[in-house]
Amino acid sequence: MIASQQQNPKPSRIDWLTLVLYYIFVICGLLCIYASVYKEDHPFIYDASMNYGKQLIWIGISSFIGLLILLVDEKFFYAFAYALYGIAIAALVAVLVMGTSFRGSNSWIEIGGFKFQPAEFAKFATALALAKYLGGFNIKFKDRRVQLISFGLILLPMAIILLQNETGTALVFGSFIFMLYREGLPGYFLFIGFMIALMGVLALLVPSLYLVIGITSVALIMLLFIRRNRQNITIIFGIAVMFMIYVSSVNYIFEHVLQGHQKTRINVLLGKEVDLKGAGYNVQQSKIAIGSGGLIGKGFLQGTQNKFRFVPEQSTDFIFCTIGEEYGFAGSVAFISLYLFFLWRVLFIAERQRYKFNRIYGYCVAAILFFHFTINIGMTLGLLPVIGIPLPFFSYGGSSLLSFTILLFILLRLDANRVNELRGSFE
Repeated sequence: MIASQQQNPKPSRIDWLTLVLYYIFVICGLLCIYASVYKEDHPFIYDASMNYGKQLIWIGISSFIGLLILLVDEKFFYAFAYALYGIAIAALVAVLVMGTSFRGSNSWIEIGGFKFQPAEFAKFATALALAKYLGGFNIKFKDRRVQLISFGLILLPMAIILLQNETGTALVFGSFIFMLYREGLPGYFLFIGFMIALMGVLALLVPSLYLVIGITSVALIMLLFIRRNRQNITIIFGIAVMFMIYVSSVNYIFEHVLQGHQKTRINVLLGKEVDLKGAGYNVQQSKIAIGSGGLIGKGFLQGTQNKFRFVPEQSTDFIFCTIGEEYGFAGSVAFISLYLFFLWRVLFIAERQRYKFNRIYGYCVAAILFFHFTINIGMTLGLLPVIGIPLPFFSYGGSSLLSFTILLFILLRLDANRVNELRGSFE
């Protein structure tokens, strides 16, 4: 628990470099949105009828909320972490009752003319709840009870969001596993997760019988090289059986649980289908747009794929296409490098925290941003399935920009008081 500071605390120190990077991304994102939906009869960037005009308004709202966060006492976030998590869960449940459908998902709440997506705000609320729980007194992640409660805090919002048909947003909560690894989650969990993903892909490409034979062969080979005591034999046998059941059920889940468009996207990604006019159209046009940029790009507002609207959702999920086409390979590398530096900066801030609550929250922020960045770029380049993940601070969307701003600015506020934390004590 965070102790009270000395009576004469030093002024807070905002990490200005991270704040400057934030505004660089936000402004560059606004210009990309402007370029992606630009029309000659709507040349003004403050036109509220266009996406870029609306985004400009949301930048103002996000900046105002961010300023308020920087003015709030940092103890507020620790004290009300569970309350914010409870509000987020209640909002997610409310979506199931009174939510409106938008672009195939029933994940929005509309009040008057204002529409927002509670799932976006559940990310930072879950991060705060995890940070408060794991940062509590005498909490050790190696304890089984602590692990179960931690996974429960993550899986609850994740399950509700899945019920809203927001698979992409739900998967974001899986990124918290990187924070849990930092706090003591055994490395074999990550290995098992990797193997589950690999076996899942193989199950869609290879007949289940061949995979079962392969798993059995690997298990027998392992038994030849380890001590043949009852415990080792039981563990290997149990893991082999679980993987056999898993690979045998993947095709059933694929055929009977996933929706039609999701199955088609996965088949296109795995090369089992060619659908350039349907599910594969977005990715195909995305790769054409990025490739057409060449080395240095076509220049601002000069992208033909932009002008003729070849890439659907270019101002949201496929905003990276605009960077690739207008600024080319050089601009894309510069953007990716700057974003990776930004992610490193977030990790640096997280690691220098004195209190576990601050550090854990910082790693949650880094995990969420890294997941969004990796998946968005990957699906734009056709390396990952299209699951509707926005690029933080760049993609058009009021709810996403505001939620990412809150997520980052809470970390900046917690970090700003580090000069007093070093002089403080622990309870």
